[in-house]
Amino acid sequence: METDIPNGYTYMGRRINDLSNNTNDDSSSAFSDCNSDRSGEFPTSSSQNRRFLLSCAAENSDILIQQLVLDLESCSIDVQKQAAMEIRLIAKNNSENRIKIAQEGAVRPLISLISSSDSQLQEYGVTAILNLSLCDENKDLIANSGAIKPLVRALKNGTATAKENAACALLRLSQIEEHKIAIGRSGAIPLLVNLLENGGFRGKKDASTALYLLCSVKENKMRAVQAGIMKPIVELMADFGSGMVDKAAFVLSTLVSIPEGKTAVVEEGGIPVLVEIVEVGMQRQKEISASILLQICEDNIMYRNMVAREGAIPPLVALSQSGTTRAKQKAEALIDLLRQPRSGNNASRTLDASD
Repeated sequence: METDIPNGYTYMGRRINDLSNNTNDDSSSAFSDCNSDRSGEFPTSSSQNRRFLLSCAAENSDILIQQLVLDLESCSIDVQKQAAMEIRLIAKNNSENRIKIAQEGAVRPLISLISSSDSQLQEYGVTAILNLSLCDENKDLIANSGAIKPLVRALKNGTATAKENAACALLRLSQIEEHKIAIGRSGAIPLLVNLLENGGFRGKKDASTALYLLCSVKENKMRAVQAGIMKPIVELMADFGSGMVDKAAFVLSTLVSIPEGKTAVVEEGGIPVLVEIVEVGMQRQKEISASILLQICEDNIMYRNMVAREGAIPPLVALSQSGTTRAKQKAEALIDLLRQPRSGNNASRTLDASD
């Protein structure tokens, strides 16, 4: 078991154990409060607006979709922009349209737009791909059509909105296990770490979710640690007003399963932050922080001593008395380690083996 996350916890509006196992299109809207594209930001003329409204109202939008796909390959940038914008709009909230658009061959020309030197055209292409990726049926097609590398370039060089939407599109593709290694090897992880550190709130959310999914793969954990992920992770956990404490902690829980992750979080001052969360955090934050500390301490006497010196035992005792069953188990195992630092490995190993 690589991560130690309780079933039933929710993250970004989803049950944690469902994040990598989407089975229906409706579940893909779980992040819509922070990940939906901003359709209202585009002024349209009355004729353009009428065309969009008619497309939404029509029982059969096949003819319009066919024309829009043809327009994507127009020699006119303005025509391409209009087509990409309308595709992103009619795909935004309609799963049937997403499938129709992909079946009509829109994916490859949209991917070409992502590589455009026109920043607005690139942004529209990125977001149209994002909206198409909301359907599980489209994810393999998008990835296998070569979208990953252009999305990574947009994540690096695009507008602020293109970066956020590229991160979200990569997030969607990483929900398919087979794509995680390809995304990691494409250079996405350092860019997602940068967005996690320097992006807006929406960008941080998307980056954290993408990193959580990608870091279920060992080689991606290494890439994230090497990219310096621990600094923003620890800073976000330390800032109780960031709205990112839980999200950062869940990402951290995947990273401390490798020795390099444990070393990095200690070097970045993560132990005092985790102990503070156990003491004053919300109940679910206390539990995940205790679980992370248990992973950090289980094979390292020096780290146990550091945790004990931070005053972890009193809040752990309190958690062992008032937490959930799982929280009590983790707290008790960690207390045992801290009180018997030279011979306490068996308790945590036995507990983990039973998870």
